[in-house]
Amino acid sequence: MAKILSQDEIDALLTTVSAGDGEVDDEQLDDDRLRSIIAYDFKHPNRVSKDQIRTLENMHDNFAGHYGSTLSALLRTIADVDLVSVDQITYSEFIMSLVSPSCTYTYAATPLEGGCLVDYNPTLTFALIDRMFGGNGKILESDRELTGIERSVMGRLSQKLYSDLTRAWENIVKLEIEQKSFETNPQFIQVVPPGETVVVVSFQIKVFQSTGLLTLCYPYVSLEPIITKLSAQNWIDATKKKNLDEDRMINRQNLNNVDTMVTAELLMTTIKVREFLGLQPGDIVPSERKISEPIAVYVNKRRKYFAQPGLSGKKRAVQITQPCDIEAQET
Repeated sequence: MAKILSQDEIDALLTTVSAGDGEVDDEQLDDDRLRSIIAYDFKHPNRVSKDQIRTLENMHDNFAGHYGSTLSALLRTIADVDLVSVDQITYSEFIMSLVSPSCTYTYAATPLEGGCLVDYNPTLTFALIDRMFGGNGKILESDRELTGIERSVMGRLSQKLYSDLTRAWENIVKLEIEQKSFETNPQFIQVVPPGETVVVVSFQIKVFQSTGLLTLCYPYVSLEPIITKLSAQNWIDATKKKNLDEDRMINRQNLNNVDTMVTAELLMTTIKVREFLGLQPGDIVPSERKISEPIAVYVNKRRKYFAQPGLSGKKRAVQITQPCDIEAQET
């Protein structure tokens, strides 16, 4: 049998609950006050918005797919290229994160101002070189600079990277990339002041059992002229326009290779079979159509144009005067 609480017990219970709720409210109020306060580091300002970062992520995710296919063709094996992160840090922090000796290239990407960087992690560099010379892409524990031949091989891979990077950026801006220099010591690379904000895009490349990092660095001063174009809506609109232009070009190329029968109907009249069988060269067939009236031009037996008959040099020809009204033709 259930126990029935007395009025004194009910009052004591309500008092206890009320006191407890008051304490919880005070704690929640303190938590809300703490959440409303956000620490801001003036040394690391977020100059690129989250929407622009997402656009860069989408763009470089496409680049990862293209460059993965390019590496697979060059290395004659499967190469996985995955986007790891897109971060904005200071230039000094980026330089300190690089390993020395490094395989770092500086390049100019017109119309972006200033210079940009691309860095191959040493582990990745020697794995790619080993595979290019017929090896299994094994990890080489080597702490040395690249030889002349190895630099030539990596230069070829970097040129392919520039081509795919241009392709990835074409929805935003058409880049003209030109390599400027090759450096093995990151401390000697000074494209912007140490405190300047840069956008760092990191990729993980896997070839066989070897894994290494590929890093792209865009100084904010380079992105600033086109920073307003790095929006999700602009990216979507540019992608749609690109797809429409590509479809139009493909359709035009396909139509150029199609053989089509074009005929011009000079006149139409009715004669008897006896007259038709008795026609001889030089005979005149009368027609009700005037010589000034346009004639019909048919494409694959469908009337498409009106034209005026005449001569082109010594050849008979017709001159298109106007297209045929398809809707009027169907009715």
